[in-house]
Amino acid sequence: MPSPLETYYLKKAEPYQSCLLALKQLILGLHPEIVHERKFQIPFFSYKGKKLGYLWLNGKKLMLGFCTDKSLLEFEPHAKPKDKYESIRIDPNADLPVELIISKIKQLLTRIDKA
Repeated sequence: MPSPLETYYLKKAEPYQSCLLALKQLILGLHPEIVHERKFQIPFFSYKGKKLGYLWLNGKKLMLGFCTDKSLLEFEPHAKPKDKYESIRIDPNADLPVELIISKIKQLLTRIDKA
């Protein structure tokens, strides 16, 4: 029986399922310590305990989100820290923006390694 995380992918219609699975494989292939789990009912990726990114399908809108964990950011005294999120819309019928994705993930991995 598939896990809830695998079921998330398997329940999606084409071309979304193939695109989500390709994104998952691309992200996990960038570093062996990237962890893939289900958080907030969607696929989520983390590295060394820090948030990295997520995949989200909302209707017909497929998003790849990148996270900068609040523990890696500098804040003014008395400011309430929050994670930063940035996302890109993915067209499941077009080529993936592989270079952009690799660049963003590697920037986040470097930031986490330096922390």
